[in-house]
Amino acid sequence: MLDQQTLEYPHGVNFINNAWVPSSGEGVETLNPADKDDIVGIVPDSTPEDVDAAITAAERALPGWAGTPGPVRGDILRRWSDLIGENLEDLARLMTREMGKPLAESRGELGRARMELEYAAGEGTRIHGTTIPSRTPGQLVYTEREPIGVVAAITPWNFPAVAPVRKIAPALIFGNTVVLKPALETPLTALALAALLRDAGLPEGVLNVVTGRGSKVGTQLTEDRRIAGVSFTGSTGVGRTVNEAVARRMGAVQLELGGKNAAYVHSAEDLRTVAAEITSAAIQATGQRCTSISRVLVREEIADDLVAILTETWSGLQVGPGDAEGTVVGPLVNHAQLTKVSGYVRQGIEEGALRTTPDRQIPDGLYYAPTILDHVTRDMTVAREEIFGPVLTITRVKDVDEAIDIVNDTDYGLAAAVFSEDLDLVMRFSRETRAGMIHVNHGTVSQPHVPFGGVKESGVGAFSIGLTNADFFTQTKVVYLKHSSGSQPGQAVSGRRGLILDNGTDPA
Repeated sequence: MLDQQTLEYPHGVNFINNAWVPSSGEGVETLNPADKDDIVGIVPDSTPEDVDAAITAAERALPGWAGTPGPVRGDILRRWSDLIGENLEDLARLMTREMGKPLAESRGELGRARMELEYAAGEGTRIHGTTIPSRTPGQLVYTEREPIGVVAAITPWNFPAVAPVRKIAPALIFGNTVVLKPALETPLTALALAALLRDAGLPEGVLNVVTGRGSKVGTQLTEDRRIAGVSFTGSTGVGRTVNEAVARRMGAVQLELGGKNAAYVHSAEDLRTVAAEITSAAIQATGQRCTSISRVLVREEIADDLVAILTETWSGLQVGPGDAEGTVVGPLVNHAQLTKVSGYVRQGIEEGALRTTPDRQIPDGLYYAPTILDHVTRDMTVAREEIFGPVLTITRVKDVDEAIDIVNDTDYGLAAAVFSEDLDLVMRFSRETRAGMIHVNHGTVSQPHVPFGGVKESGVGAFSIGLTNADFFTQTKVVYLKHSSGSQPGQAVSGRRGLILDNGTDPA
């Protein structure tokens, strides 16, 4: 089990070379969003020296870890998964305390993290190359995948366990070493996970965790030439900055960015089932998910019925602390997020939207009542900006043509959903909608072995999860192996285009 030191976290330290390393950086309090008087921990706003030490440790550990057989690396990741399972309840309560999400969601997130981790562990036996027929006698041509090097992983606050695991596990299984910068709002879960990975047998320096502000620590990681690739999850605005910084030094990027995900409801035998799917996808993590359904497009003929069911459902969702029995909607992560969400709703009403859910009494603090805004038009701010809270907009449309046009009329392209029994309509929606993931007759819920990502301003680089991880965390090397003398030097051999010299030169 997690020891008391890990759970309480020794204040003001980073995790470097498998040890807690003090920092001279200013201490930053992490607060429980459900209780402003509860200081969960104090982490450093790390200095450039801290970041340099972490990168140096990862760089030194790289040759040994890259030389460790893939299946052996997989064994360590499986032990990590086992330790997460043994400590699941403690980790879940820590996550809820620092992020605010309902305890049931925290437990579910850890289960999901373990599933992604176990898939990644299996990749250790699937690091495949190819053989390619050579035009030269006595020569073997083949490809192999090798690690890209030291990877910087920069993760958001809304998924304190899944986000780090989603980057650490594939990076490690393919032989890379990692410097992780978790979000400053929720760093403690990541630090606890790092300690468990050490206990699973990970060698020193293979994973290092430095905390701090993105403007300092994140910037240094993106600009350091020793970092071969940056895997970032967060806002599109910050992602653009990361992309520009890494591109200047020709590094690799994997960016999971924002979304303004729509669900189009064309028809359904049971609108209550549709409303339940939409609600689940929209309200998890208090709507603070990049894949949350935030706007619903519904055919005019069934709009009144669907809005009535959604309004009834959302009006009964229990709001409260994440560790309280029955809580479905926890607090927002901080005051800035509360101000942002309430501001968007106020602006939406001023622009003509109709609030259908009551402005009911909720606990004091960082809570916001689940809100549905009806009669939202495509040009309203709430229809275009990522709100990141428990807010759902309703836009009434005439047909699928209008729906597809509105779905695509956004800078984002992460996920979309369609509800209909008409297979031709579903296939057309899936084909014409510009999004990385399409969900048919269910909410925007992904699976732990299936590629995850978006297009347009929702993502850059290889998708995460599943088989596409290899596209970012490895690079291809081509080997030409002359294993016998074959033809004599300069001797011609037959080829379709004429004479080919045995050194591979085509005289044409």
